Amino acid sequence: MARTPEFAELLLKRRSTLAANMRPPGPGPEALDVLLRIATRVPDHGKLTPWRIQVLRSEGQARLGDICAQVFSEDNPGASKEQIAFERQRPQRSPLLLVVTCHPNREKLAKVPLIEQRISAGAVCQNLLVGATALGLASQLLTDWPAYHPKIRRALGHSENTEIIGFVHIGSPAETPPKERPRPEIEAIVSEWSGADARGEFSQDL
Repeated sequence: MARTPEFAELLLKRRSTLAANMRPPGPGPEALDVLLRIATRVPDHGKLTPWRIQVLRSEGQARLGDICAQVFSEDNPGASKEQIAFERQRPQRSPLLLVVTCHPNREKLAKVPLIEQRISAGAVCQNLLVGATALGLASQLLTDWPAYHPKIRRALGHSENTEIIGFVHIGSPAETPPKERPRPEIEAIVSEWSGADARGEFSQDL
């Protein structure tokens, strides 16, 4: 078997770390610059750049935490103090929080459908995770209710057409590496198509 290149080995071992288990420090200025450059090296049909990244350090995280707690309380009048405290802490569980949003170019939808623009923004999230791993950092991609709530989008300065694709938490890994999770068997999810099994109207020779 051919030797697996070092970076491929790194990707084979990539594993999310729970944001609650991250510790300081987060990426420094140079590492963050590299990480953001990695994040934007993604497929982007039409060169639309239909995504943005917001950097939230401790101050921004605390403010967003207060907003999450307020919105959660308004939506859940019977919420306990513990539940509200949990929501306040939600954005503050890692040294650095990156908010990835999709800003679709609706004038180009005929050529670049919305799903392609969303996929491009999703690729930004994945590159952030891979880049963090390459830099020796821990990372986790999360959404949950704040990603879909209009008040949270407005608080972050976005319009109704903007979609929060994900909250990417980044920090230093704990001393104990996270346990490996079960991965799908390749044979169960990958198949090869030769055309011989075409069905219905395509079953006759052309």
